[in-house]
Amino acid sequence: MAHIPDRMESGQSTNVDRHHDDGGGKLPSPKFSAHIELGNNLPGIRGPMAYSPETARPLNELAEVLLRDDDNTLSRGERELIATYTSYLNDCFFCQNVHGSLAQHYLECDMPTLDAIKLHPETGPISPKLKALLPIAAAVQKGGKNVTEAMIAKARSEGATDREIHDTVLIAAAFCMYNRYVDGLATWAPEDRQFYIDRAPRRAAEGYIDYDLYK
Repeated sequence: MAHIPDRMESGQSTNVDRHHDDGGGKLPSPKFSAHIELGNNLPGIRGPMAYSPETARPLNELAEVLLRDDDNTLSRGERELIATYTSYLNDCFFCQNVHGSLAQHYLECDMPTLDAIKLHPETGPISPKLKALLPIAAAVQKGGKNVTEAMIAKARSEGATDREIHDTVLIAAAFCMYNRYVDGLATWAPEDRQFYIDRAPRRAAEGYIDYDLYK
């Protein structure tokens, strides 16, 4: 596996054991506590979602529409990649690996390829349209007003539709929220990236709404 860039090595994930899912849902044990008592030992966003199911439902419904609805000219893999890239820029280890593994699953590539795209999307093995959309996501990650007319014009010149530009902005904005939810409560994340890769096929099949947070 390629070296993980520094941005992906930072954060609280360095405080957890290196284990991965054995196929039966086994999780590593965290070595620190979240900022609040969540009442569970679940990693990443799963912990706060189990703590607050009333807010978990609409958050997952939004993710389902944004990332899995097939009434969209951006593929599931492309949309997961936008989520992954935004999470990478926000230095959210859990989200960038969950959604990076899903992007890898859908796009049928490996993790080093995903890492290369995150580091240098302009030269990565993705479509010219996606190369034009990812800078829009990056601009949203910094703040919505950083999106420029030139970025929009470039995306349109590469064939992006208004709906695709809209969804890119909304995915990036939503994942800034998800990332800050995960890290703002100091949740933990399995450090072994194979954990996320192993879970991706099941997560892709289950979707975001009705899956069991404890599996």
